[in-house]
Amino acid sequence: MVTDAEWTRIRRGLRFGQVFEGIVVKVPRPGTIGIFVDIGLSVGGFVDGLLLPEHSDDWPAEGTVADFEVWWADSRQQIRLKPSDPRYLRSDFTDFARRFRPDWPSELGRTVRDPGPATRDEMRGTLRLDGPPANSP
Repeated sequence: MVTDAEWTRIRRGLRFGQVFEGIVVKVPRPGTIGIFVDIGLSVGGFVDGLLLPEHSDDWPAEGTVADFEVWWADSRQQIRLKPSDPRYLRSDFTDFARRFRPDWPSELGRTVRDPGPATRDEMRGTLRLDGPPANSP
């Protein structure tokens, strides 16, 4: 674990869509949680299971070396990633991103900012699988 100051420094150097070569170090519950990825920084990387293929047999296994893109980073000391290789993405990723991250294409290359702690409504919207957050346009 790094200090808050170190995490802030690392996060300021991250850009949405920035690519890191990483190695999958842990797949704790295939098909449910996601995968942990070492991207060579002092903080861990994580790919949420929602971004991965529906069938866990198609997820990258421990030891897999692949490219991963910065998808998100917030106050938690963890870099949220998405696989660059479409084999390791959910089959409907484009539609998924359009629904849940409609600004994704315009965010590419921008500095990752810390939006602060999520509000209750933001968390509720993030957890909804049937559409965008209730307060989205």
